[in-house]
Amino acid sequence: MNSELFQPTLPLGEPELMRASAYQRYLDEMRTEAGGISTRISQLSPSLKADLLRFGEDGGASEVVEVMAACVRHGKRVTIHIQTGERVVPLTVFAQERLVHSPVAPEELVGKPLLDLKVMHVEPALLQPPGEGHTMLVGAEAAHYPLAPLLWELAMRGLRRELLPEIAGPAVYRVAPGLDTASLPASGAVMAAIQRLARQGASLRELSDWPGMDRERATRLLNALYLQSGLIVSRSHPDAVRDTWF
Repeated sequence: MNSELFQPTLPLGEPELMRASAYQRYLDEMRTEAGGISTRISQLSPSLKADLLRFGEDGGASEVVEVMAACVRHGKRVTIHIQTGERVVPLTVFAQERLVHSPVAPEELVGKPLLDLKVMHVEPALLQPPGEGHTMLVGAEAAHYPLAPLLWELAMRGLRRELLPEIAGPAVYRVAPGLDTASLPASGAVMAAIQRLARQGASLRELSDWPGMDRERATRLLNALYLQSGLIVSRSHPDAVRDTWF
């Protein structure tokens, strides 16, 4: 198989969506040629690579939000190849610029059943964000979207129902003062919980007992706030030390 036909990202134009079966054959070929692991993941930073390998070979994982969280946390430019149905959507994440490049509008992507989304592969981004000097490597303006709404939807509606590892364990949580809570796509009990967390801290147990909340909803909210860089996690708070359910 000619691997040049299966370049995950085409910098000179918007990529066509590849069939998942064809892309999987491409990944299998890369692993075979490299003696078991894709050479592309070896080009990632050591810390990000270590994070991604927790989820499986080549950084593949069924939980998209975990992979997105790792990429955002390390502030790297990466392309995440996500299987949705029979096709693969390459999402290029510009973590520091808080942008994502996608041939499919994020609202269309998250409009599908999020439980069906699967990360197939992660690699260093070939595309560059708007404003970079190499304009031939910058995708079409219309294919760039803000990253924050996508992260919110993945956290609130995706597969993961447990706290992300970085915020799990005994802790008291509070909304960071600089977070613009009015801009969050939340309403009802979730918005009330956000506003309350802006005034006072709470453990996961306490948050789960607030009106309209339960453990899963509280967990998803904390993950979503963390991905917005809007969560303060205190592990030295007396309530965190005493908490036995997290």
